[in-house]
Amino acid sequence: MRRGWWLVRWLGTGMAILSLLTHSWGQDTEDWQYEECKLSRPGPPATIVTIDEESPNGTVLVGNMQINGRPQDPGRTISLLLLDNYDYWVILDPTRQRLYLNSTGRVLDRDPPNSITTIVVQIQCTNELVGTIILHEVRIVVRDKNDNTPRFQQPRYYVAVNELTPVGTTIFTGFAGNNGATDIDDGPNGHIEYSILYNPNDPASNGTVSVANTLSGHITLAERLNYEERTRYLVLVQANDRAPYPPNRRTATTTLTVDVLDGDDLGPMFLPCVLVNNTRDCNPITYHVAIPEFTEPSKLNPLNVTPSIRAVDMDRNIQPPSDRPGIHYFILVGHPNTYPEYFSLNRTTAELHVLQPISRDVYQRFTLIIKAEQDNGHPLPAYADLIIEILDENNQAPYFQFATYQGYVSESSPVGTTISASANLTAPLGVIALDNDIEETKDPMVKITLNDYTTIFGLTPTGLIRYLRLLKPVDREKQMTYTFTMVSSDGVQQSIPVTVNILVLDANDNTPTFPEVSYSVEVFTDMQQGETVLQLTAADADEGLNGLVTYEILAGAQGDFIINNRTGRITVAPGVTLTVGRSYALTVKASDNAPETQRRSSITTVYIEVLPPNNQSPPRFPLFTYSLEVSEAMRIGAILLNLQATDRENDPITYRIVSGDSQKVFNLSETIGLLLLDQPLDRETTDKYRLIVTASDGNPGGTSTTTVNIVVTDVNDNDPKFNITTPTNFTVQEEQADLFIGEVTATDPDAGPNGQVRYRIVNHPDLFTISENGSIYTRVPLDRELRSQYSLVVEASDGAVDPRRTSLTLSIQVTDIDDNSPMFSQQTYVVNVPENSPVGTVVLKLSAVDSDLISNVTYRIKTESAQQLFSLNPITGELAVLQTLDFENLAAMGMGAFYTFQVEAVDQGGVMPPGQATVTVRITDMNDFSPIFVQDLYKGLVAPNAEKGTVITTVLAEDQDPPGTPASFVRYRVDLDRSPYSGSIFDVEEVSGRVITKVNLNEEPSVTFKLFVIAFDDGEPVKTNSTLVEITVLQPSRIPIFTQEEYKFSPVSELAPFGKRVGTILAAAVNQTIFYSIVAGNELGHFQVNNRTGVISTAKPLDYENVTSYVLRVQADSMVVVMSNLRAPSKTNTAKVFIEVLDENDHPPVFTRKLYIGGVTEDTKIFSSVLKIVATDKDTGNYSAMAYRLIIPPTPEGQDSFVIETYTGIIKSAMMFRNMRRSYFKFEVIATDDYGIGLSSSAEVVVSVVNALDMQVVVSTVPPTLVEEKKEELIRILERHVQDQIPGAKVIVEAIGPRRHGDGFELEDYSKTDLMVYAIDPLTNRAISRQELFKFLDGNVLDINKEFQPHLGEGGRILEIRSPDIVASVKKAAQAVGYTEGALLALAIIIILCCIPAILIVMVTYKQFKERQAECAKTARIQMALPPGGKAPPAAAPSANLYEELGDNSMRRGYGRQQQQLLRPSLLRPEELSMESGIDPGQDYYTQDYYNYDQGYDLPQFGSRRRLIPPMYDEYGEVIMEDDGYYYSGPETARKKRIKLVVDRENETSSTGEESTTDTQWNRPPNSNINGNVYLAQNGSIVRTRRLPHPNNLKGGSPCRLGKQFKKLDKLGVTHEEPPPVISIEGSGINTENGTGSCSPSDVDVNLNTRSSCGSLGSTNNELKTFGSKTSIAKALIDRNNIGPCVSDEQETCVDNHKSSRETLECHSDHTLSDEDELWMGPWNSLHIPMTKL
Repeated sequence: MRRGWWLVRWLGTGMAILSLLTHSWGQDTEDWQYEECKLSRPGPPATIVTIDEESPNGTVLVGNMQINGRPQDPGRTISLLLLDNYDYWVILDPTRQRLYLNSTGRVLDRDPPNSITTIVVQIQCTNELVGTIILHEVRIVVRDKNDNTPRFQQPRYYVAVNELTPVGTTIFTGFAGNNGATDIDDGPNGHIEYSILYNPNDPASNGTVSVANTLSGHITLAERLNYEERTRYLVLVQANDRAPYPPNRRTATTTLTVDVLDGDDLGPMFLPCVLVNNTRDCNPITYHVAIPEFTEPSKLNPLNVTPSIRAVDMDRNIQPPSDRPGIHYFILVGHPNTYPEYFSLNRTTAELHVLQPISRDVYQRFTLIIKAEQDNGHPLPAYADLIIEILDENNQAPYFQFATYQGYVSESSPVGTTISASANLTAPLGVIALDNDIEETKDPMVKITLNDYTTIFGLTPTGLIRYLRLLKPVDREKQMTYTFTMVSSDGVQQSIPVTVNILVLDANDNTPTFPEVSYSVEVFTDMQQGETVLQLTAADADEGLNGLVTYEILAGAQGDFIINNRTGRITVAPGVTLTVGRSYALTVKASDNAPETQRRSSITTVYIEVLPPNNQSPPRFPLFTYSLEVSEAMRIGAILLNLQATDRENDPITYRIVSGDSQKVFNLSETIGLLLLDQPLDRETTDKYRLIVTASDGNPGGTSTTTVNIVVTDVNDNDPKFNITTPTNFTVQEEQADLFIGEVTATDPDAGPNGQVRYRIVNHPDLFTISENGSIYTRVPLDRELRSQYSLVVEASDGAVDPRRTSLTLSIQVTDIDDNSPMFSQQTYVVNVPENSPVGTVVLKLSAVDSDLISNVTYRIKTESAQQLFSLNPITGELAVLQTLDFENLAAMGMGAFYTFQVEAVDQGGVMPPGQATVTVRITDMNDFSPIFVQDLYKGLVAPNAEKGTVITTVLAEDQDPPGTPASFVRYRVDLDRSPYSGSIFDVEEVSGRVITKVNLNEEPSVTFKLFVIAFDDGEPVKTNSTLVEITVLQPSRIPIFTQEEYKFSPVSELAPFGKRVGTILAAAVNQTIFYSIVAGNELGHFQVNNRTGVISTAKPLDYENVTSYVLRVQADSMVVVMSNLRAPSKTNTAKVFIEVLDENDHPPVFTRKLYIGGVTEDTKIFSSVLKIVATDKDTGNYSAMAYRLIIPPTPEGQDSFVIETYTGIIKSAMMFRNMRRSYFKFEVIATDDYGIGLSSSAEVVVSVVNALDMQVVVSTVPPTLVEEKKEELIRILERHVQDQIPGAKVIVEAIGPRRHGDGFELEDYSKTDLMVYAIDPLTNRAISRQELFKFLDGNVLDINKEFQPHLGEGGRILEIRSPDIVASVKKAAQAVGYTEGALLALAIIIILCCIPAILIVMVTYKQFKERQAECAKTARIQMALPPGGKAPPAAAPSANLYEELGDNSMRRGYGRQQQQLLRPSLLRPEELSMESGIDPGQDYYTQDYYNYDQGYDLPQFGSRRRLIPPMYDEYGEVIMEDDGYYYSGPETARKKRIKLVVDRENETSSTGEESTTDTQWNRPPNSNINGNVYLAQNGSIVRTRRLPHPNNLKGGSPCRLGKQFKKLDKLGVTHEEPPPVISIEGSGINTENGTGSCSPSDVDVNLNTRSSCGSLGSTNNELKTFGSKTSIAKALIDRNNIGPCVSDEQETCVDNHKSSRETLECHSDHTLSDEDELWMGPWNSLHIPMTKL
């Protein structure tokens, strides 16, 4: 029966499943036709493909559109049509759903001018079944190819640089904008980088300049320039694109000509300049002059100095020439000290004058040092010596000190050797000639001549002691002595001749020499010992020991022969018996007896043959086989080999070649056996010979044979020869590089390297190149306009050391293309046109030429406004006037006197742009008016001793010609014809008209000078006018005299009031009233002087920060002179007044910023530097010394968050910032000068708390040390790019270190840098999100790299911008977790498929469950309406709201526990967060953003944008992770509180409230059995901590027990669906609030696994929201031993169902949770199961 029931049950289940599958299949069969025309692939609806530009026609764009349906018959279901196919670039194959490129007759070009970047078409699909139409977009993106080469906009570039320009200065920015190289490619293919190439024609240019920024091409100076060494550099600049694959990059080159301008870096130099050792330094120069004694100066002046005194500035090419300094000359010092009385040197002309006659008895010589310096104050003067000789009367003849001189010289002495006075050659021979007219200690300057041997000996020309020098080598063996005479002369008289004898000393310069090179001797066996074998003699031409020869046998004697070392006689050694047939080769050395280091020697060879007494043997060759190599270039007749054989009997020998020489190439002498070359050799014909040679003495058996092997070696005797069929005439098109021209071929029959042919371009290697196979190409683009034909010499050479060469001349004809615009003969034309010129007047004829072969040039005016005034003949280029132009009318209309416009020359048949030139037509004014003086007569006074440059009066003339024209510009000069003497002592300044003294005056008083002054203009013609200036020399008595030349008064405070007395000046005069005035130094009018008393006082406020001191020039004049409107400055009536300004503290400090923004990380240590505050003060001294302090709002803890160093301004952290991310601190900084007792200013400071999740890492290619050095500059660049998006943002550096890389970022690379930065938003005072910061920086990385490069150097750039290491680690961990979740998901799907029958059963029983649930709800409402324990409810008391929106009240726990604050409801719901304290309810958060908190949560004091996220706890109830959330902390910092639901097994108490971290505050019994803690999360999740073992604990944590739990709900009979009315219980001391609560009797196991939780813990998600915002959490106190009424803080409910509550709930699984397990019930709160107990 039971088995049948199961069978029926399973059949029913199968029928239900089959019904569901049938319904689903039927639905699918109806919907398939609507799937036609839809894409079968996943992903976006648009199809996006890419294609390279210039792809060939027919390239497949889309292989298959993947549209559902059949597009062809039969069975067609869809139709495809191509729409929006503009320009027909796309072809559709509807049957295959394929798209092709259609580029027939054209090219798909992404670059300008076509600029085809994308092609967008629509594929219209019509569903033939239902008639619907779907459009599918296809977007074809054209990828760029690097097919364009960068092009420079100018053929060449030029820059002029002064040699004084500092190294590192940017000298050329001409590549900026569009003036440099451009590339029309896109992306990196179009980005240009510049670099310097090695220029073989100018190697030094590479190191002279460098590219500061490869992107902008700015050229900086790398080495200091020196105009004196080099004036021009040719810098080869290369521009290349930035194609990703370097070999594909294209380049272009241009030449930057750098001209060096001369700067004033050198001082003057005296001429003539004799360079020192090929340097640019001059040898010290000495000027000489001789003057006779007692001669009148008028007869000598100016003195004739030799050479003439002249100095020039070594910077000889300073431009413009007007900037070149003048040279002033001075006598610096001299000896004797009285030289100023006798000589003077003109300051400007350097003329030397003698002032009075000089007696030689008093002074014989003056030695002066003269100085030349520039008149611009250059610090490098030049010095020279000036020697002035005082000559005596010439009345005595010169004479020699000795009558005869004996000298010695070695024959080995080189030319220039000084003749010695002794035979040991130690002291030179000195010749002294004296003249009594000149003192003995001085050079008499006589001339000494030799009567003979003048070509061998010479005498030094000057000096008191003269020396004989050797002019030509001497040889003692030719001449041993030289005798000649000397005569000295002073030009008037001559001395008595003296004799000079020179003896040539021997030197070991000859080698002992043997008469013969070798000797041959025959000896016989019967020779006795001591018998002479040979007498040797060697001769030596030297004398003494140098000529004494000694002999010795070096080798070969074998002890059988000896030689006498003196005579050279060779004898048989004693006791020696000679043996027949032996031969000896004795090496004999002959040497002289000179010192060892100078000894000379020679050697000879003595051949000795021992013979028998009669003929017993045939001739014998020394060798059986001879081998030799003979060059084929050996001359005819050359001796190749000595085949001489020896016959002991000395019989005559006959030699003969038996075989091997059929061509008679060799000749063997029959008698002496020498093998000679008889005919020339040719290796190319025969390269080896084998000769058989015999030697015979004529006796029977007297013949010997030997073999001679001769190898003929190759010589380079053949020239390479060009192929006779090679063409010699070629053509090539201009303006193309690497273009093939033609090919030549040459061969060489020689062997080895001598036959290897190489090619070379001889005459144009810079224009053409030739390959190894003879192919000729153009090296650079040719320009036919520069040269149309080239005679190219190609040289073919072999590979020998001294190669042979053959050349071939090719004719290269350059063909023309239209590549030139017409060029005007001048780029700028300037022409002067007189005003009122008649219409049609031709003012200019333009000329332009097109260099191309075929051109038709016409002319036109480009500027439209000029077409109204001028006409240009298009054929002749004549420019004519269209209107009459009046200068004055044009000036009145403000049009000016210049017309500048553009003209063009157009090639009518060409494609090049027209040539342009600028024409400036200058309308010249006719000079209509002459200058007119304001006064006819000018008068002035001058002191009799006035200094040069004293201003006397000022003349003024006016010209009525239009202002600004040359005719209106008036200048002045002195009329020297009418006032010759006055013009020599007075002058007039050309521009200002001031009449000044030209020299220092020394005139008689009361004299009047008449000076005529002419005023003239610059008009055409020049017009003039004149006036008279009368200058009277004032009486000295009328000129006051100051008591001091300089006055120095006490410093004046800059805060001195007006009229503050500074000091008094005083001048004296006889019977004169003195008038004081300030004539200079008071241009700003800060001071005034009392005209009568001379008291100087302040007239305006002083400012030490602008002017620290004044130098006033005051003048005292006679009142009579002043009343005549005249002045007479002189040395005595003018004085200087020095006034120092005393600084006061009148400027408050000024901060560099009004708002300082900084940042700290959460792990920042205490007293870490945060930022530096800088304030400046214009005052000086202590008044600018700052003291800083902070004004920070007080905190509840009374702890300062930051401190500042008083005198450095460095702000440091004073607390830990843990758990305070996105908080900020805002306070004020005060700066007070004078070390804190002076004036003050303030600024605001904002410090934001960040962590690594707010940062980005900028990875660069340079080491950290360089980034640290350039940190400020780099941060300013990054900050500027961030501020483009967020104005005022502040970028802060967190760390600079080596680049970290690898999987775990454990590797470090110190050649690269990680720069970790973050940015603060000044509006929110918080860090900009990491994603935004990445977008701001990574999106501008190319521009940032351009700005970084000047600071990071060549190759320095940003590699990447990445997230910090911690972010990458979190993502990696999350990815690993994702794999696990995927596996669990697959497992869950399998379980669900297996549990389908069980789910169907649950669905059937769900209805029964809902009915039981309703019954439970009804029971719960009845129980809630009853009073606890059957007692009547007490009178309703006003309920206290324990949870207020803006603050917390206090509630008292049971049993007299202390009050504690509760959590604000506003902190439980993010949508109701208050904006107070900076909390932003809309702030996003990231679930991976967790931090550890050990002691609860602190609420930040200064604002936070933290979002409250549910905390996570460990098994002991401690918080381990938190996501951007805070729990509220009250002012009591020692007590960290959390909201917890606490179930106390000892007291059966379930409560919500605050928990202190200290157990003593809970007042628990020491041995209480704590069941566990339950934490309430924001979303209502219930988190249960580990509990201690209890016998009644329910082991029901598995979801598989859910079915039985539903059954137990019926027995529990308690549910809560609606909040009941508030019930207050008097006398309990416990307040209740609107909510729901439940309690259990004492014998019920109060455990969240089995029993009901209070409040809304069992509610649905909607109820949970109410729990977080409006319903308070119950705090229930249940006495375990009392089954009486239960008390709840909110609502009390008793469940009297003891038996059912004690039942044990079991599952089909025997596994139960252990006591150490945790029960996490959070995920089950989403089930809509209202229950009080689980």
